[in-house]
Amino acid sequence: MVKRRRRFKQTTTLAQRLMEQAGRLRERARQLPPGTEQTTLWRKVRQAETALRIEEWLSSPHVAAPRDAMTLMRKNPRKRPAKSTHSSAS
Repeated sequence: MVKRRRRFKQTTTLAQRLMEQAGRLRERARQLPPGTEQTTLWRKVRQAETALRIEEWLSSPHVAAPRDAMTLMRKNPRKRPAKSTHSSAS
């Protein structure tokens, strides 16, 4: 038996949905007292805003890497620890 995918036609753009989500989360976070739940909501707000920036960047006609990201990549290269070269004798 083949499973059929349930299809859903979006009526709003991804950017609109991300902005609405960030707005709703921001309002909920402002109403909460400081704590872990509020921190989690602020993190989700930042994630939605970051997703919005990425979506705008990818949908722009001139797709180029953001300058800030390239600067960070050059300043902060990931260094891997050196592998051990000696072997254990049995």
